[in-house]
Amino acid sequence: MKRIRVITSGVVMALILAACATGESTPTTTTSPTTTTTAAITTTTTAEMMEELMGADAALSGSASLRALLTAQLQEHVYLAGIAVYNAVINPDAFEASANVLDLNSQDLAASVGSVYGADAEEAFLGLWRSHIGMFVDYTVARVAGDMEGQQKAASDLAQYAEDFGAFLAGANPNLPADAVADLVGHHVMTLVPAVNAIVDGDAATAFTSLKTAAGHMSMIADALAAGIAAQFPEEFPG
Repeated sequence: MKRIRVITSGVVMALILAACATGESTPTTTTSPTTTTTAAITTTTTAEMMEELMGADAALSGSASLRALLTAQLQEHVYLAGIAVYNAVINPDAFEASANVLDLNSQDLAASVGSVYGADAEEAFLGLWRSHIGMFVDYTVARVAGDMEGQQKAASDLAQYAEDFGAFLAGANPNLPADAVADLVGHHVMTLVPAVNAIVDGDAATAFTSLKTAAGHMSMIADALAAGIAAQFPEEFPG
């Protein structure tokens, strides 16, 4: 067990360095439907997903399509984050590939925001979203090392992130109150942390049950975001 933890600390620290480099030097803007393949996994862009949703059911409204898209992307985020943490702790050889796909999900979410609010908002969202993944990395490293102070610091940073994320969305959309968004994002943190703890502690049953709970909560965030955007742009997203 000690040998695994030493290896894991090095692997996860490598993610911190990679995440920082990505966040600072590689802004991502998605402007047209493309398909990207990484580690033999194909992901579908926001524009393609929206087209598929609208084509699948002509009766599906614009706001319902947006809600479905955001729900899928946010729930995917939770499961991909769980897989990345699991690989960092248990299967380091697969970690880089899982982290790369997790970042593709971040880019897809940012593209969804950019499709509504433009390229600048997309870039700002991507940097902010990546930062909270980095905070979860910090928490995981501290948990592996048994560093209580480090865990508390990362938890505090995540709480502040929830406030910052709420302020970001409130600044873009008056129908998304900062406190309400911060509360939803804070609950995302509270539901995902137990999954991270369980993965690091080797409690598989609790880990996967916690991931399911955390993924289920993301539909609440998607509902709030879609409703707020539909209220702001009723012609583009009729309900």
